[in-house]
Amino acid sequence: MPLTVRGELAQAPLSVAIVGARRATRAAQDAAFELAQELAAQGVVVVSGGAFGVDAAAHRGALAAHGKTIAVLGTGVDVVYPDRHAALFEEIAASGGALVSMFPAGTPPRPGNFVARNAVISGLCQAVVVIEAELRSGSLTTARWAKAQGRVVCAQPGSPGTLWLLGQGAARVLDAKDVLAAVAGSPPVQAPLPPLQGDAERVLGVVPGTGGLDEEAIAEAAGLAPRAVLRALSSLELLGLVMVAPGRRYLRTASPSEHIARGSCGQHSN
Repeated sequence: MPLTVRGELAQAPLSVAIVGARRATRAAQDAAFELAQELAAQGVVVVSGGAFGVDAAAHRGALAAHGKTIAVLGTGVDVVYPDRHAALFEEIAASGGALVSMFPAGTPPRPGNFVARNAVISGLCQAVVVIEAELRSGSLTTARWAKAQGRVVCAQPGSPGTLWLLGQGAARVLDAKDVLAAVAGSPPVQAPLPPLQGDAERVLGVVPGTGGLDEEAIAEAAGLAPRAVLRALSSLELLGLVMVAPGRRYLRTASPSEHIARGSCGQHSN
């Protein structure tokens, strides 16, 4: 997809995304700052989403090390959001980094934009590190895109979302050394997934691997009520078996047979 860039997309052997909760704890913000600072000091480009919390801490950590950082925005590159980050964005662009957007100039902040841009965050990196997240968060969407794009997924323990990622085979990282080791080695082997419950297997069977379907089309194809489909999709998202693409279209990240091969003994729907 074409990207609009303000500043300069830094060229480096390695780029790592550091993402996490907007309403992050102080401990998580400190961890993001320190990890970004350590990585940037070793020449790694730090990528994040320009939001409050973990994102801002990661950008500031990279800048503190006089390193390069890239902010992937959910607006046009000429729109400052959140407005309190005006000075931060100026510093990023002036320090050899860049503000990047998949949206045209003048695009205002819209909730769906921030979900969509997560694919760009992971796409610009070799690895994604999730510092802190709830079970339903944009950071886990970024991790799922990273997995789909063949990137290394890493997580710091200490929050429901990151513990879930670790249970799914993400690399456990505490510092820059751990991140670099994860990137240098083979991607972690996926842990076996639990059995699919209720209507989830039927829904997974109709969700396509490309193109995507919206909730209404999935309900029609699966022969289920919309409410049942929403419950099933929520379960499948948490398991990392489907992801939400722009336009609220759902894509499969694993087929039913792949799920079964990885340890599911769930009942089949007829």
